[in-house]
Amino acid sequence: MKNNLRKVGIGVLVVAGLVILKMAVFKGGGTQGEVTQIVKPAVGTIYTMISTTGTVLPKNRLEIKPPVNGRIESIEVKEGERVKIGQILAWMSSTERAALLDNARGQGEEALKYWEDAYKPIPLSAPINGEVIVATTQPGQTVTTTDAVVVLSDKLIVRAQVDETDIGKIKLGQEATITLDAYPDTVIKARVDHIYYESETSNNVTIYKVDLLPEGVPEFFRSGMNATVDFRVEARDKALLIPVGAVHRENNESYVLLKEGGGQGLIKRIIKTGITDDKNYEVLSGITSDDTVVITTKEYSLPTSGNTGSNPFLPKMPGHGKNKSSESQK
Repeated sequence: MKNNLRKVGIGVLVVAGLVILKMAVFKGGGTQGEVTQIVKPAVGTIYTMISTTGTVLPKNRLEIKPPVNGRIESIEVKEGERVKIGQILAWMSSTERAALLDNARGQGEEALKYWEDAYKPIPLSAPINGEVIVATTQPGQTVTTTDAVVVLSDKLIVRAQVDETDIGKIKLGQEATITLDAYPDTVIKARVDHIYYESETSNNVTIYKVDLLPEGVPEFFRSGMNATVDFRVEARDKALLIPVGAVHRENNESYVLLKEGGGQGLIKRIIKTGITDDKNYEVLSGITSDDTVVITTKEYSLPTSGNTGSNPFLPKMPGHGKNKSSESQK
């Protein structure tokens, strides 16, 4: 019990020492000043965005399944290949044909050729123009009518998840940009192609799916890739813009500090702001592009080694704190 009390006592002393040391350091010379930056309002384009996540998916995913149970004889396409309507994707044998051919192989080449000509294989053809996105079935593999031998896609899109609080700001044909996680330096322009009517719940949040159609689908697009989607909600061209840090608020009003012409003083000017992109404000009234706006920010500097306070818990060195001239006189 005594040991526990001793440990608690030591802990309290250590904490107290750290607090006093911290106070001594701040007391010992930390400085605070103001940094002034002068800017001119600029004329440009500003827009607000809604950011969310999405996934690259086929717009129409079509699975090519065999009409009967059987065995795959050959696959005529590979993943990433573009195909046209009617193009042969694969050849297969029904279960009966596969059994006849296996039996004929034991009778010799002549019997095998006879049954191959008499009992033709079944072609699996493409019903649409599109791209092969799955072709993993191997020749000789047994398949049923529920197995997808080849999967086609007419085009790749990005399906985004939009919160219900923002879905009212999304419109058909609205501009957006897509950035894939795998290619963060490439920004792809897109437009809203479809807004789903039925909601879903994800992590206790109600969301709506939105399909975006890229203006041009890059070759590196792959189904299943994750993406960041930015919807352009509201835009202003030829807007008067100032940095966010220049705007101050007081009594439900916005104002900026202007530099007086030829003088060192500052004047306060009430302004009316519009939309913001978190970097700039649109200024609707109050100033012009000829005004000079002053931005003041506080800057803190660490205390220098010469101004640091002393730690009362550190032992003093002999002669520490004494006047050198008084020592020399002794």
